[in-house]
Amino acid sequence: MRPIKTLQKLYDEESQVVITEKGSPPRALFSGENFLLEDLPVGTRVIFPRPPMAGVPNVKAAIRWAINHPEGMDPLHALLRPGMKLTCVIDDISVPLPPMVTPDVRQTILEVVLELAADSGVDDIHLVIANALHRRMTEAEMRRMVGQKIHDAYYPDRYYNHDAEDPDGIIELERTTHNEVVALNRRVAESDLIVYVNVNFVPMNGGHKSMGTGVTNYASLRAHHNPKTIRDSDSYMEPKSSDLYRKNTRIGTVIDKHLKVFHIETTLNNRMFGAPLEFLGKKEEDYTEGDRLKLQAMRFALKRTPRAAARKIFNSVPAPYDVTGVFAGATEPTHAKTLEMSWKQYSVPVEGQSDIVIFPIPFVSPYSVNSILNPLLLQVMGLGYFFNLNRGIPLVKKGGVLILLHPAYDEFDPVQHPSYIEFFNRLLPETRDSMKLEHKYEREFAENPSYVHLYRKGNAYHGVHPFYMWYWGENGRQHVGKVIVAGAENNHVPGLLGWDRTDTLTEAIEEARGFMGRSATISLLRIAPTLLADVKL
Repeated sequence: MRPIKTLQKLYDEESQVVITEKGSPPRALFSGENFLLEDLPVGTRVIFPRPPMAGVPNVKAAIRWAINHPEGMDPLHALLRPGMKLTCVIDDISVPLPPMVTPDVRQTILEVVLELAADSGVDDIHLVIANALHRRMTEAEMRRMVGQKIHDAYYPDRYYNHDAEDPDGIIELERTTHNEVVALNRRVAESDLIVYVNVNFVPMNGGHKSMGTGVTNYASLRAHHNPKTIRDSDSYMEPKSSDLYRKNTRIGTVIDKHLKVFHIETTLNNRMFGAPLEFLGKKEEDYTEGDRLKLQAMRFALKRTPRAAARKIFNSVPAPYDVTGVFAGATEPTHAKTLEMSWKQYSVPVEGQSDIVIFPIPFVSPYSVNSILNPLLLQVMGLGYFFNLNRGIPLVKKGGVLILLHPAYDEFDPVQHPSYIEFFNRLLPETRDSMKLEHKYEREFAENPSYVHLYRKGNAYHGVHPFYMWYWGENGRQHVGKVIVAGAENNHVPGLLGWDRTDTLTEAIEEARGFMGRSATISLLRIAPTLLADVKL
């Protein structure tokens, strides 16, 4: 990489948007379990994350203050009484990404809540993981999340994964005003008080989604986990623009009518990388000589490391996230505070859309922790989550081109993602139309007894889950004119997904310019760490 002294004049140190000029450094970009070092065309707009916000000085003190000064409810200690039935519902391993260093903030919250409950004479306490139709967490993952002491005291009889297929473990409340099913975990629904323990990794987490999605069943999820809902959502991350949010709110309103739910929501900064990888959170213009040497050494090592080994290494490195806020109380006023803090960390103002947008795709997704980013998860990261990292206006113009950086390998984890394998190899060769897939095949996969068994007794995602992953990319698929995956190691995966492929990013940009015109504007979303493009037209 070129010496830093030639670059100082080319950008504003306070800006998160850098325009590429002739002397700009190459960009270090994720491509699965590897990094590319890429020179971008002059004029390319590079959008960086904001620097990490400072964490609260004392997390336990912030938790205690929040539960003693809640939004729209009495303090938590006033809600506890001897003999009551208390259930703590906990966000699962899908957030944050990568998993945070220990002690996990969920452990810290539970330590405070359980101590307060003991002081109040409450001993009928269960801890339920809100995994919905996600895979069950393993015992080791559960222990890591809450710490050895809580794990030993509650596991397995009083600390367990939610089971959406337990015929005796789900009850229905009244339906919403739109006749949507509202079903919940029986233990949760029959509790005198529910404390929801949240980690708000991105703005779509938390709020009514916590209860309405986390401890429900397939019948209830069908109300919003469908192609039409996603098509009607301009962004998952902006409540005003999300039909997904509106439907979750209707379901959550019914839950709040019948149950007493005390939410404890937390926000994190975006300090995704610790030593020795902290330089990955910087602009390349700010790299020191030591940073450049570390990057070279890392790329040298990764090129010579088998992919499975590199994946294991990346999955074993936790993120040193700091807690930036703790908010507690009733669902909506608590979540409003959470969203305000989340925007402060993630929202980057951007003027206008681009014809071509580049997304570097890293090794992990919410559904591949300790596993493989398979082709369907690559699709949901690009056309789903990254496309929706905005506040209602996509970064890419209607009919524009998305370029994804990833090897697009044809690999699946048969333990975690068995139904994905059948979906990808049997259904996508027939059709990529989400409406047809929903109508013709969704219920077959959802009710497949083998997939139900693997979900309930193994560590597999529910049989219907690959459909949700395909639907999650629906608004991106409807918006863009072309998707190119640069660095794809085969033709098979891009072909089934309906994408083009190139060997290099340079070739992908040339193809995109051929599609959009030689004067096409280009933006790179320099992720990870996490950011949201707040596009103004």
